[in-house]
Amino acid sequence: MITESTPKLDLHGEIVAMVGVLVNQFIHDNIILKNEYIIIIHGKSTNILTEEVHRILKQNKDVLEYRKNNWNLGETIVKLKI
Repeated sequence: MITESTPKLDLHGEIVAMVGVLVNQFIHDNIILKNEYIIIIHGKSTNILTEEVHRILKQNKDVLEYRKNNWNLGETIVKLKI
């Protein structure tokens, strides 16, 4: 369930080369903390970060599913295997 306390990773201002490291570490940390849902904020301008985040999520074995937030297209909601 998504709430105000759902962990968030804000990637605004990050370069594409760092996104993989940051996202995978955030996922790893939240698996340890047993958080089922996380939110990754990538913005909605050029889609470069969005595409990179989704590519990484698709490859990560700890991700059950992910989708853009219908209420805020600048973030992706991720469900983790816990």
